[in-house]
Amino acid sequence: MSAQDCEMQESGLLAELPGDPMIWVLIFSELAVFGLLLGAFAVARAVNPVVFASGQAVLDPGLAALNTLVLVTSGWAAARGAAAARAHAAAACRRWLLLAIAFGCTFVAIKLLEYAGEIATGVGLETSTFFTLYFLLTGFHLLHVVLGMVILAVVQRGAEAGAVETGTSFWHMVDLVWIVMFPIIYLVR
Repeated sequence: MSAQDCEMQESGLLAELPGDPMIWVLIFSELAVFGLLLGAFAVARAVNPVVFASGQAVLDPGLAALNTLVLVTSGWAAARGAAAARAHAAAACRRWLLLAIAFGCTFVAIKLLEYAGEIATGVGLETSTFFTLYFLLTGFHLLHVVLGMVILAVVQRGAEAGAVETGTSFWHMVDLVWIVMFPIIYLVR
C-alpha cells in the first residue's frame, strides 16, 4: 500500500471514530450479526406469536432490567476510564476499567442466575422456537460480555489512551446490543 493510500485511509470515516479503526470493522460486523439474529427473532415472533408470548411469560423481566442497569453503569465506568486514559491518569483509568469489569462480572452472574431459574422450570434450547432463539441471542451476547471483560482487562494494564479507546468502543457495542435486545426479547409482545 502506498503512502498516499495510507493517508487516504487515515482520513476516512473510520479515522474519525475513537480507538483503532479495525475495531470498528469488528463492531460493525458484530452489529450486523446481532441485527440478523434479532430480525430472525422478530420474524419468528410474527409467525408464531402464541409460542413467543408463552416463552416470554417464563422470563424474569425484573432481572433483565437489573442487568440493563448494571451493564449501562459498566459502560459509564468504561467511559470514565477512557477519559482518564486521555488525561494520562493511568491509575484512575485502571480503577474505572476494573469497576467496569466488576459490573460486567455482575451482569454475568445475574444472567447465569436467570438461566438457572429458567432451566429449573424445564425450559431449554429445544423447548420452542422462542427459547432456541432466546438462548442463542442472550448466550451469544453473554460471550461478548466475557470477551469485552478480557479486552478491558488487557487494555487497563497499560492504560494507553488509544488501546483503552479501542477496548471501550467494543464494550459500548456490547452495551448497545443489550439495550436493543432487552425490550425486544423481554417486553415487546
